[in-house]
Amino acid sequence: MDFQLSDEQALLRDTTRDVLARTYDPETRNKIVDTELGWSREVWNQLAEIGILGLGFEPAEAGQIEIMLVLIEIGRRLAPEPVINAALGPGAIVAEVGTTEQKQLLDDVAAGQKLLAFAHLEPRGDAATMAVQQGDSWTLSGRKNPVLAGDCADTLVVSAALPEGGTGLFLVDAETVTRRRYQTFDGHRGAQIDFDQAPAEPLGEAVDASSPIVNAVIRIQSALCAEAVGAMEEALRLTTDYLKTRKQFGVTLNKFQTLTQRAADMYVSLELARSMNLYAAMSIADGNLDPLIAARAKLQIGRSGRHIAQEAIQLHGGIGMTAEYPVGHYAARLTAIEQTLGSSTDQLHVLVDHLGDYDLVRL
Repeated sequence: MDFQLSDEQALLRDTTRDVLARTYDPETRNKIVDTELGWSREVWNQLAEIGILGLGFEPAEAGQIEIMLVLIEIGRRLAPEPVINAALGPGAIVAEVGTTEQKQLLDDVAAGQKLLAFAHLEPRGDAATMAVQQGDSWTLSGRKNPVLAGDCADTLVVSAALPEGGTGLFLVDAETVTRRRYQTFDGHRGAQIDFDQAPAEPLGEAVDASSPIVNAVIRIQSALCAEAVGAMEEALRLTTDYLKTRKQFGVTLNKFQTLTQRAADMYVSLELARSMNLYAAMSIADGNLDPLIAARAKLQIGRSGRHIAQEAIQLHGGIGMTAEYPVGHYAARLTAIEQTLGSSTDQLHVLVDHLGDYDLVRL
């Protein structure tokens, strides 16, 4: 199997890297994250100009491999722009099930002029969001939380229980709902969204959309895995550079064998995550959106991310806990990714539930 990137893929990766490198050093990122929006409209427009915000909308032109390459670079720089949550994730849902007219919305999304959000998760214990039909009109009532990028979205892609059973998908104007905006602990933004008979438009047909919803979750999980790999790469680089320069007892820390071995273990975790990330992205690119493959990838990347984040902070010592130094921010982002759309424990439960699908090997 050929794992080499095409010239176009390599150019996309390098261009993304150059754009983000010119914009984000640790100090600049911290200042932008502390703004009300939490990310840069200028960078968002630059990403739109090079075609990043429309990746995956036309799979014949660009797919999950291209998305993976871009998200690795976003993770490497900890860029706060909500590329997954406000564009690629919900946009792929519209591309998959939307009508020809609804898909026209994607032109504005790709151009950076419209922001989307996928409102799917609901607070534990709350009643499911319900869709009600009145003649040719639909309304939604219920609550979604967390909705990542829900604080700034113009249009919401919402899952809701249908009157005759199943789960449908709807488009909702964000101006018709109540939003409680908040900042997550890794510096990103989200919102609790309450629907009180909010006008809604069925995305495609008003039929059970369980399969497209599963596909959407798998694609978003894969993108998150790619972002995590980029963050792990940079966390490891920062750690090894620190060990080469920080001195104790008159010698640099990399002269201590135990610390060097711990850094080597971090590299092993990174390579495990890198291979599983590629496996997940290539499976989607081949048209195989398998929840078990997604669970395997997210489980390994969650474990690798936790290991690398903890060791990066430990090997840096006290400076690793400061807000001014970047390694703590990488640890926070890796922790957030691990908890998004199912933690490592959740993924393990998914895999355990399917053990019966395999034959047992008896010795």
